[in-house]
Formats: sequence, C-alpha cells, structure tokens
Amino acid sequence: MTEPMRTRVSSADPGSPLSKADLCRLAADGLPPMLDPESQIYCSIYNRTAAGMVREGLSPRYTMMVLLGLHRYQQSGHALPISVEPTLEALLRDTKWIDNLGDLGLLLWTCAEMKPGILPDLYTRIAAGQALGRYPDGRRGNTMEVSWYLTGLASCAIAGYGDLPGLPGRAVEARRVLAASCGPTGVYGHFSRTGSLSSSLRGRIGSFADQVYPTIALARAWRAWGEEETRAASGATAQTMCRLQGPQGEWSWQYDSLTGRVVTRYPVYAVHQHAMAPMMLLEAAEATGRDYSEWIDRGLAWISGANELHRSFIEPELSLVWRSIFLGKTDTLADCVLRFSGIRTGTAKAAKLQVCYECRPYELGWLLYAFGRFRADRDAAQLRPAGAEMTVPAATLG
Repeated sequence: MTEPMRTRVSSADPGSPLSKADLCRLAADGLPPMLDPESQIYCSIYNRTAAGMVREGLSPRYTMMVLLGLHRYQQSGHALPISVEPTLEALLRDTKWIDNLGDLGLLLWTCAEMKPGILPDLYTRIAAGQALGRYPDGRRGNTMEVSWYLTGLASCAIAGYGDLPGLPGRAVEARRVLAASCGPTGVYGHFSRTGSLSSSLRGRIGSFADQVYPTIALARAWRAWGEEETRAASGATAQTMCRLQGPQGEWSWQYDSLTGRVVTRYPVYAVHQHAMAPMMLLEAAEATGRDYSEWIDRGLAWISGANELHRSFIEPELSLVWRSIFLGKTDTLADCVLRFSGIRTGTAKAAKLQVCYECRPYELGWLLYAFGRFRADRDAAQLRPAGAEMTVPAATLG
C-alpha cells in the first residue's frame, strides 16, 4: 500500500465557503473515480501520492454508505453521475463478504431505503434475526456496529417490514446493549462496560462515531416504534455533543462516557464536520423538534477555513474534501493525557498540526446522506426538504 502524503502545514488562505447544495454537487462528482469498475465496489482509500490520486483496497462497508447517499440525492431530484444499481447488485449477488454485525446492519439499512421489497428474503438469507449473538462485535457490544444493526432493523420496520421473524425482540436487545455503554450525560463508550476491569476502562472511552450512530439509531427507532425513551436518549446525546463542540466548530475525536468530557480532540476529521455531525443532528432534530442548525453551520465553517490552520479542506479540482488534521504520536499522547486530566481544554498550536491528504468514499457518501434530501430554494445556502419528510411531534425535549 502506498504511504499517504501527510504534509505539515502552518497556514493557508481559507477558501470561499460553499453552500450545502454546492457541497452535495462536489460529493456526487467526486465519487465516480473512487469506484472500481470491475468489481463495482468502492475503494477503501482514495490517496494522494506523488503520482496522483490512487485507489487503494475495496470496501463493501464504504460502498453501502455511498449507495445510501447517492440514493437520497437521486430521490431529491438530482441526476447522478454514476449508476447505483450495478453496485447494489454486486453487493447482493453473494453476501459472503458479511463477516460482522455492523455490515449486516448496514445492508439492511441500505436495502430498506433502496429496495425494500427484497427485505423478507434478505433478512432470512443473512440470518439477521440471530446476528446479534453470532458475530464478535455484537457479543462485545460494539457501539457503532450495534447502532448500525438497530438502524437496519428500524429501517425495515419503517419500510413496512416490522413483523419479520424476531425483529422487534432483536431491536429491544440492541437498545439494551447500547444503554449499557451510555454514560449519565448521554455520551457512549466504545463498547458495553461489562466483564473485566480493563475491559470496562477501555469501553468507557468512545469516539465521535460512537456518539453519532446511536443517536441516529435511536431516532430511527423512535420513528419505527414511537417509544419516548428512544427519542429522549437521541436528543440527550445530540445536546451533549453540541455542548462539547470545540471553539472553532470542531467535533473532537474521543470522549469519556462516565465524565462526559472530551478526552482527545485530535485528529479532527472533515467527515465529522461536513457529514456525520449533520447526519446525527438532523436525525435528532426530526425526533425532538429541536433546531441544531447553529452547530451544523459552525462545523461546516471549519472545513472552509475557520479552523486552526486557517485553510480550506475542500479541493474543488478533485471534488473531494481532505480527510483530517492530526498531531504526531508524541503530541497526541500528551494531548490525551492533559485533556483526560482536565488540564488542557483549548486547541493545538497550528505548527504542530498536519494534514492527511486522502479521502474515503464513505465521507462523500455520508455528506450526500446528510444533505442530499434537500434542494436549493431561492438562496443556494438555504435548503428545504425535497419530498415528504417524517412527521415531528409537537412536543419537544425540555
């Protein structure tokens, strides 16, 4: 595998902010070069090298995220630069690539939105009803993967297939697993804190992804089954994440589920700024009725130049967004220790930060999933739903 070019940067002129509609067009245009034409599967990494941009590896997981984003963008009336059907067919032709609970959940989620009529057969074929205990990530209670599984089950129910064998019971089990990794402020650890002391210590620290995906899963579960506790839990995590958003709109990397504090700020990933945080907050908004646009917009401003390096991470010529800023290993360790102890709270010095010049397909796919269902109105920066949206109850969280 070719080593990514990670260039140390002190400063650069920020680019002009793009509207959400412009970001969606950029994402849609940036995805075709990331597709392997022979397998119809998207690559794992799209990496900048001395010879130019290079595809590395294949990822069914990232492919499903791309499909979800492109499908949502297409459903809002936008033309796609690449067909989604051959790729979905490639994933479904032989599902032996599914070797974990998370990917199984993602496939249910993808098909529930793109091809719901196949769900009864697919659910049986991949033994989805027994998946939680079949795979190590399910038995361990991995927060992200269990969340994808719950989102897949809830999406099946929303699509009209909530009576698939064992589905309601599996959803209840998945919610219990997530509850076991959630702290008092709504912050999730990486997996359920059960078993040995060392396991409990490792499990209490969760990444930003460990906050995003349960928030989405529980908001989706509320849509499917209408249970107030799932709506409240989704809103609680969203509220805490907004409270912990960094001073420049950045979403930090790791959190302590017991104290509800940021443990590690860096790396700051662009996908968290332009896709995953908006996904989380828009789902929570639809469940709770709250408006999270302030925090979404601050996060988007970060990638356009309102960041530690005062530079844009958007690369218009390649139609992508560079992956992250990060500290070297020694600085990362020091930053983690100081933040965990509560000594450090601010941002790192720009001279210590480096840029990772790669992009992964799911980053653009999730951007489209976050904003692709909207269409530009009179002002390109103001987006409105393009079709029938879910009903939001009048009551909101206090």
